[in-house]
Amino acid sequence: MLQICSNHTKSMKTLRRFLIYGIIGLVLEVVYTGLASLLKGDLSMQGFTFLVMIPIYGLLVFLEPFHTHLRPYPWWLRGLVYLVMIWLIEYLGGFILAEILGHCPWCYSDPLNVKGYITLRMAPEWFLVGLGSEVLHDYFDALPVDI
Repeated sequence: MLQICSNHTKSMKTLRRFLIYGIIGLVLEVVYTGLASLLKGDLSMQGFTFLVMIPIYGLLVFLEPFHTHLRPYPWWLRGLVYLVMIWLIEYLGGFILAEILGHCPWCYSDPLNVKGYITLRMAPEWFLVGLGSEVLHDYFDALPVDI
């Protein structure tokens, strides 16, 4: 019986973090695209995202086990590992959404894109997101409530 409660508690914790990562990802994407529009001269700073990004960003919860295993390595190596993992999630997410919806909600069109699902141009951002997810993971673990 204790094992069942433990598994349920762990599942609920994963679900909560999945949703939190998803919402944080949405907010950061709106801020990022708003700042990008400002740099292009749009003083209204219109930012945007897609609601289907909640589960895509939520998948960051599955990087948490890697955080523990990668901690002994230098930050730049950890960042590269996270970058590759995030690209894999983004590529597969784009491919799956294209299959389900008939198109991918995002479509990279720069010369460094791979089938429109990912772009090498975003490497610095995803590198930092990976390292930032370590910080969030540590913060969540240090909270007095179980998030």
